Amino acid sequence: MEYSPPPLFKQGPSALARLIFFVVLALALLISDARFNTLEIVRGVLGAGLYPLQRAALVPRDIFMGAADLAVTSATLRNENTKLKEKNLELSVKAGDAAQLTAENTHLRALLELGSRASTQTTPVEVQYDTRDPFTQKVVIGKGSQQGIQDGAPVVNEDGVIGQVTRVFPLQSEVTLLSDKDQAVPVQIVRTGLRSVIYGTPKGDTLDLRFVPISADVQTGDELVTSGLDGIYPPGLPVAKVVRVDKQADTAFARVVCLPIAPVRGARQLLVLHYEVNQPPNPEEVEAAAAAKEAKDNKGKKGKAAPAKSASAAAPAAAASAPVAKKPEPPAAVKKPEPAAAKKSEKSEHARKAEAARKPAPGAAP
Repeated sequence: MEYSPPPLFKQGPSALARLIFFVVLALALLISDARFNTLEIVRGVLGAGLYPLQRAALVPRDIFMGAADLAVTSATLRNENTKLKEKNLELSVKAGDAAQLTAENTHLRALLELGSRASTQTTPVEVQYDTRDPFTQKVVIGKGSQQGIQDGAPVVNEDGVIGQVTRVFPLQSEVTLLSDKDQAVPVQIVRTGLRSVIYGTPKGDTLDLRFVPISADVQTGDELVTSGLDGIYPPGLPVAKVVRVDKQADTAFARVVCLPIAPVRGARQLLVLHYEVNQPPNPEEVEAAAAAKEAKDNKGKKGKAAPAKSASAAAPAAAASAPVAKKPEPPAAVKKPEPAAAKKSEKSEHARKAEAARKPAPGAAP
């Protein structure tokens, strides 16, 4: 009977041999997978097979997280809602500021383009506030005489004429708007070249083109620009547009209603133009100045002639008086000796009388 050990005590390969075998197998699998991706399919199959087990293992965690979400209090939700509303309001304000800055940037770019096109020197200004008088159309800007603002200077923006500077202070200036009832601007119609003067109205919503004959060619939609005849407004600045023309037979002039092209009340950034009066002088003033100069010259000539005459009259008198003052005295040899001899004899007579008085009289004691 052959003896064999029980299955529990059967011995196979040694532990060292098994260790070496498995180490070599692991290294071979690692190298083959790293260089040739041999185990990619195996990993895909194992992952798909183990996915249900993974989801089943994560069920307790999902249940716990769901319970925690359900445990959120209404106070937390209200706080989050308040924070979200504040954030939304902040973002809305920023969006409004961005839109306003974009519009202002476009407006300032247009102003800069107008300033580069203008032939005169310009000063950018900003409207600070309106005046308190409700019956006038005036605003106050933030620059004055110290910044070079001139009294009477025109004020414009990129669209056209806004008004005119009527009062200047050191740091501020008052601008009378184009729609004021006392404001007048010389204009001309672009289409026909007809010149006239445009005024504001008491209400301040329209403009009135005056002194337009009934026979003049004026149509609705005609554009009015500055004529430049006053020497203050540069020619060609847009002013207004005709909206209505009323011609009546019993009047000599037509009633022309216009609207300003520029937003008179809505403009905030403006340009003040520096002007120089280059108009020819008035002929009457020239004649008056010439007459005054001629009279002054004639008066000067008469004044010069009078001193010359007095000098010529004084010359003979001086000549007559000069010989008398400088007449030489006669020489001593020529003088008569009688006065000297008389003086000498008179002196000797006095001497004799004195000597006779000193002598004693006869018969007197010695």
